[in-house]
Amino acid sequence: MTERAKERFELSVVIPVYNEQGTWRRLLERLEAVELPGLARQVVIVDDCSSDGTRRELEEFARSASAHDGPGASGPIRYRVLFHDRNRGKGAALRTGFAAAEGDFVIIQDADLEYDPNDYPNLVQPLIDGLAEVVYGSRFLDSPSSKGYWKNYAANRFLTGLSNLTTGLKLTDMETCYKVFRREVIRSLRLEQDRFGFEPEVTAKVARLGVRVMERPIRYHARTHEEGKKIGWKDGLKAIWCIFRYGLFHRRARSGQD
Repeated sequence: MTERAKERFELSVVIPVYNEQGTWRRLLERLEAVELPGLARQVVIVDDCSSDGTRRELEEFARSASAHDGPGASGPIRYRVLFHDRNRGKGAALRTGFAAAEGDFVIIQDADLEYDPNDYPNLVQPLIDGLAEVVYGSRFLDSPSSKGYWKNYAANRFLTGLSNLTTGLKLTDMETCYKVFRREVIRSLRLEQDRFGFEPEVTAKVARLGVRVMERPIRYHARTHEEGKKIGWKDGLKAIWCIFRYGLFHRRARSGQD
């Protein structure tokens, strides 16, 4: 019997990577150390044409034996490493990763160490128990960790509130990285946004499906732009546009057809 056959479910971890030379290896070490009994694991890494040496390191990793059958606290991990030939943005990298995901569940993982893979068991459990089809990890529910710098905190709360008004959801953290989907849910969505507009777009389109969405508290360790944080004020403006484009405007269009 294969290792995959012994497990009840498989979790695919999709990691978009852009210029994370100092963090991606440490992230994989943390991911491999997480115990997930009953879950096989596939890790899909998508390099979005990094220019700082990350791409070269990932090409070497992809050729190594550990990339094909890496170690893990709960058994072997299957790795797949994909490369973009030009920088296209986080949303585009996620679409590439989703297309390669083979697990029953799909979780998004940033490569910058702001999010802790030790939260995986708490995030995936509602899907295993059949209580939800989508789970968001919230930085603003009961959690002992840092919520981030006040400007980012305020912007996230504003964008989440605006998103809720257009989708009818009651989220506390729409902009979170940690989103977990049943694979058939994320595969059913026609996603368009190439950059950080992915967050409000996927939220609006999940809400449109009418599936069960749940939140779980997570840990969060914010980093500054000097430390490599990539999202900026222009992305905030684009998020507002996406909230109305995929939420409010679509709802009005549907109302006009009913």
